[in-house]
Amino acid sequence: MNIKIREMTLQDYDNCLNLWKETQGLGLSRSDEMQYLLHFLERNLHLSFVALADECLAGTVLCGHDGRRAFIYHLAVASEFRRQGIASKLLEHCVDGLKELDIEKCHIMVYKDNTEGLDFWRKAGWSDRPELVILSKII
Repeated sequence: MNIKIREMTLQDYDNCLNLWKETQGLGLSRSDEMQYLLHFLERNLHLSFVALADECLAGTVLCGHDGRRAFIYHLAVASEFRRQGIASKLLEHCVDGLKELDIEKCHIMVYKDNTEGLDFWRKAGWSDRPELVILSKII
């Protein structure tokens, strides 16, 4: 199977949203609505990608930064395409883009009960940060 990775566009939104809804361990919020994704993609050019298998959406990843640190969101691969290296390829595209921007550190937030996701990130060389606690506030 030929997997093609290209930059995500707003035209991918409906297919991406459907994949995200089907992906266990991936949380969605109001910030995943189309208008917010448009702002995110415009602000973080050339950092978010989709993987296509014969024009069928196989995977997604969102990547953004604040000029110092980056975050990766919604790395998701459709169940029928898992275990083929697609997530790693999507991640590689993000990391390459961040290197070009001289962003030295990237973070990922994973639900603590998402064992499959945690396993992927740890195997990919990402480290737990037990000294950190994430706090959030709805504005």
